[in-house]
Amino acid sequence: MQETKRIILATDSFKGCLGSVAVESILGSALESQGHDVLSVPMSDGGDGMLEAFCRAMHARPVSAIVHDPLMRPVEACYGIAPDGTAVIETARACGLALMSREELDPLAATSYGVGELILDAVARGCRSFIIGLGGSGTSDAGTGMLRALSELRPDGLPDNCSFTLACDVDNPLYGPRGAAMVFGPQKGASPEVVGLLEQRAVRFAQDSALRLGKDCSRNPGAGAAGGLGYAFMQYLGATVRSGADLLFELAGFTECLAGASLVITGEGHADRQTLMGKLPLRVLSAARQMDIPVWLVAGKVDDREELAAAGFARVDAVTPDWMDETIAVRPETARENLLAWAEKIKDTIR
Repeated sequence: MQETKRIILATDSFKGCLGSVAVESILGSALESQGHDVLSVPMSDGGDGMLEAFCRAMHARPVSAIVHDPLMRPVEACYGIAPDGTAVIETARACGLALMSREELDPLAATSYGVGELILDAVARGCRSFIIGLGGSGTSDAGTGMLRALSELRPDGLPDNCSFTLACDVDNPLYGPRGAAMVFGPQKGASPEVVGLLEQRAVRFAQDSALRLGKDCSRNPGAGAAGGLGYAFMQYLGATVRSGADLLFELAGFTECLAGASLVITGEGHADRQTLMGKLPLRVLSAARQMDIPVWLVAGKVDDREELAAAGFARVDAVTPDWMDETIAVRPETARENLLAWAEKIKDTIR
């Protein structure tokens, strides 16, 4: 009879396909049916899927508000409120790339206005502390849309005791070669000409803001996150920046969760050498190795397998068959079938 193992699931989302909660629910059910003791700890670095992961760790209840999407169309956006009154906001729910079709992408017009509306909805519910996830944005407005919503809808300003913590997985400045426009503009539909215009707009806004406020956060790590939304939070709302993964590790008590575990399974949508540049699976690996717990890495797609193994992952697997087209593989129902097939394949390996 196979020995029962205590397995910790700590995966990131499979971007554009399944959130971390869904991934771990699928794997957890399969592993429990094999007789294992499974603890699910959904992870996020502040990008896609952060809302579910943070809400679970903080026992936050979901609420929703009708706000405006990047093209100023009404959209229902969910966020969370923790028992201590902290609001958890995933900005992509209001200004995300996923809210627009490829044909609709318009980085010069797309606005973060809806993020300001979400903040004001939370303030009206009594929230004064905010955790803000900055991944998945479809905007490049340096947060001017959010600030416009705050000033238009609450001219007297936010309560003085509001505090903002940014859960952020990038360290880019607002502008320059590594800035919001240059690095992220093209994936939001910006042509080389439009990238130049976005860059000019960001520089002018930062210069004007520095003169007005007597400080300049445009070079701060994370200022370029979410099309410059990070900058607006720092410059105008006094936000502090944290690694989304590190913050969630603390909130979820991840180190304590590892006690007594025989195996940790982490994952993401596409694992490659960039995984080793501080992405969430590497942080999971680092924490588990300190307690001599082996870590398996499972992903939809895997490249640079030898480098990943050399970094210390005890096993590196892709769940998508080599022959499967990516457009089919990223469908949620297909990803679920592939995850279940992987769980069945490895059941005799967990000993």
